[in-house]
Amino acid sequence: MRLLDATMAVVAREGAQAIPEGLSAWCRDNGIPRATAYRHLQRIKDQGSWTPQSRRPDSCPHATPQAVVDEVIAIRERLVRLEYADYGADVVRAALEPVAADRGWQVPARSTIHAILRRAGVVTPQPRKRPRSSYRRFAYARPRDCYQIDGTDVSGIVGFKAVVIEVLDDHSRTLVGSRAAPAETAVAACAAMRQAAAEYGPPAIVLADNGLAFSNRFSPTAAAQSFVRLVTGPGTRVIHSSPHHPQTCGKVERHHQTFKKWLRAQPRPQNLDELNLQIQQYRTWYNTQRWHSTIGRTPQQQWDQARELGGPRQLPVQNDATVLTVKVTSHGAITVRSAQITVGLPYKGRHLTALLDGQHLTVYAPNGLPIGHINIDHTRRHQGRLTA
Repeated sequence: MRLLDATMAVVAREGAQAIPEGLSAWCRDNGIPRATAYRHLQRIKDQGSWTPQSRRPDSCPHATPQAVVDEVIAIRERLVRLEYADYGADVVRAALEPVAADRGWQVPARSTIHAILRRAGVVTPQPRKRPRSSYRRFAYARPRDCYQIDGTDVSGIVGFKAVVIEVLDDHSRTLVGSRAAPAETAVAACAAMRQAAAEYGPPAIVLADNGLAFSNRFSPTAAAQSFVRLVTGPGTRVIHSSPHHPQTCGKVERHHQTFKKWLRAQPRPQNLDELNLQIQQYRTWYNTQRWHSTIGRTPQQQWDQARELGGPRQLPVQNDATVLTVKVTSHGAITVRSAQITVGLPYKGRHLTALLDGQHLTVYAPNGLPIGHINIDHTRRHQGRLTA
């Protein structure tokens, strides 16, 4: 309607001669309703001038009440101030639900709450961020099916050399173990794993990256092998992350951000002992008080509400892929769902761990290192050799 506004402004200034072909013909040529144009022309005659008016309705019955808007912003500010975390629409909506029930409000949709926070300038738009629908989630079905372990450097936050080794349960997001050390070493990794096993029990699988603290791929020393020996002692399998399959340490790596944000809001520790005391305080808060947007409750609630727990005595149950134990024949081959794959004679007679995600198979050595992978073609029995 901008063309109509501009034309009416000219008509108000110069008169009807501004449209030599006549208003009706002009409306027909430009697709403007005659009734609308003549109504505006009458307003010019009545008022003697033309001022575009807002087309926004006087009221909107579907608009979020201002009281709800104010409460949404207040909840966000309170959560950030008290819990040292950058909460988005999911967590704010969960905190709003009991307030809305008490006051008789209708809880707005997540998208509405996000729009309120964005208009208030309390969230930072991330236009490059992929939409949630484009992510594929990989999660084990039970607590203790899989622990993810990784280290993060916090030296810049605490003011002295320090690395925090964190162990996160894949299913519940419970922080089952966390220890600070001067560096990311096998000794530090073992301390975190002992804590996790003592408090929550050993898992079926431990997922780690290929760092020297977790893998003996690049350093076959006794210290480098100690982590693998400790983890596999009770029967736990070790898997080291590989770019060829979806199993990554993404959950624990993302958790590092949450922990560091909390740590920056605390008094600076003077040594590792004080830092470990703060870590214990953080674990209590994170596991039992912090609402996790992905699982819709606290991590400890997710753990406690599980019908059963995993562990070394049984294969883990994964929602998106299948974990298998396969035995290598005397010819150096394994069979997975009638498909025969060659892994090599050095592994004959050994039991290996395999991860089948759709048609993609990754096979791991007993020390957790990936042997190779292959896409299974079920139209033929013999698949050939794994690709390293």
